[in-house]
Amino acid sequence: MIKMKRKITKDMNLGEVVSKYPKAIEVFMKRGLPCAICEIAFSETVEQGAASHGIDLKSLLKDLNKIATKK
Repeated sequence: MIKMKRKITKDMNLGEVVSKYPKAIEVFMKRGLPCAICEIAFSETVEQGAASHGIDLKSLLKDLNKIATKK
C-alpha cells in the first residue's frame, strides 16, 4: 500500500490552506467549517477548527489532501 504524502496538516492554519488550495473552501463549507473564509482563518489551525465544529479531523484531512494532490 502506498501512503499519500500529506500536503495539508492539522497544524496549518485555515487561511494558509485556503490560500494554497482554493478548492479547500468547498471541502470546508461542505463539512460545516465556514470560519475557513472569515477573519479567524489565519489564527485557527485545521485541528482547532475541526474540534470547535465537531468535525472528524482524520476524515477532514483526508478530503483536504485529496484536493491538494490533484493536478
